[in-house]
Amino acid sequence: MKTLLLTGFEPFLKFTINPTMKIVEQLDGMVIGNYKIHSEVLTVDFQSSGEQLLAHIEALQPDAVLSLGLAGGRYKMTPERIAINVKDGEPDNNGHTPVDEVIQSQGEDGYLSTLPIRAMVDRLIAEGLPAEISNTAGTYLCNNVMYEALHYGATQRPAMKAGFLHIPASHELAIQHGRIPSWSHEDLKKGVALCIEVLSANET
Repeated sequence: MKTLLLTGFEPFLKFTINPTMKIVEQLDGMVIGNYKIHSEVLTVDFQSSGEQLLAHIEALQPDAVLSLGLAGGRYKMTPERIAINVKDGEPDNNGHTPVDEVIQSQGEDGYLSTLPIRAMVDRLIAEGLPAEISNTAGTYLCNNVMYEALHYGATQRPAMKAGFLHIPASHELAIQHGRIPSWSHEDLKKGVALCIEVLSANET
């Protein structure tokens, strides 16, 4: 049995609910395909989120890392193709607003996801869930975490698969927010589980 580290984030900015928290909490301990899921929720903090992720990787030594993030406003599930070595954007939950900062001073400019993102999109669509590959994870916390996992894998554990999946808002969040598209929680959770199934199938 392999181990998959599944991460989500706490609420941030104008999003008072982060559906990734509930999803990772509910999938924690489950077996999906050949993977036993170990879940963690990360803080929305440019400094500590990367440190937290790397500490979890060091402690768990997972075979794969799948990080989830909320993309409020997107209406499809979007596996990310690439993470770039930049921190920039709106304030994190501690008020830090980086401008053109590097994530890893000795890191590559960018790292491509090592997850089977095309197969994930194809499976989601086949199951009736809208999906497409995203070519930018932005420069906020989602990109930051994706980059940290891929840099660690490239430099220390090349066999470890890693990548990032952005998900739409849940209905619960959309009702509070008022102006964003949304999916049911069950469809969001199903989509994440399907992506893990695809990852497992592509490794056997």
